[in-house]
Amino acid sequence: MRLTALVLFSLFAASAHAIDCASSDINQSQRRLLGPAENICQTYGGKVLLVTNVASHCGFTKQYDGLEKLYKTYEAKGLVVLGFPSGDFAGQEFEDEAEIAKFCKQNFGVTFPMFSKSSVKGDAANPLFKGLSAKTGKEPAWNFTKYLVGRDGKVIAHFGTKVEPDSPEITKAIEAALAKG
Repeated sequence: MRLTALVLFSLFAASAHAIDCASSDINQSQRRLLGPAENICQTYGGKVLLVTNVASHCGFTKQYDGLEKLYKTYEAKGLVVLGFPSGDFAGQEFEDEAEIAKFCKQNFGVTFPMFSKSSVKGDAANPLFKGLSAKTGKEPAWNFTKYLVGRDGKVIAHFGTKVEPDSPEITKAIEAALAKG
């Protein structure tokens, strides 16, 4: 009896955050930094996501600290920060992915998921950023542009480069998204 109840509870809990990937804004496969490809929706569906384009040689690179702090603060509640290195803006990212990974780990202790270097704007943008830009009507104008995605896989908000990860604007939006269950 206990085993049956436990199995049913586990199935209910797992399905409580299941989403329809086909209708989500994040149903895209992207390659992890130094790793294989994964489908963003299948891997992170049911979580609140803060998707950001990052760069190692930018005046805003210090935002890695705030992104990591957000991730550590809210991870247990269901937030995942996703970093997408890009050289779109003045070539401010390393060419070599191993250098990107080393830089992020050594300088900022980054533990949130990082993806392969890609374009995030224009016709060459990776499919995830194309979709997020289309849904918000706001393409990244510089490094460290952020998109907040709800547990349902739908984009909630866009935050420009100058909006710091620990700003009240972002933390309130994250807390509201997490509160939606």
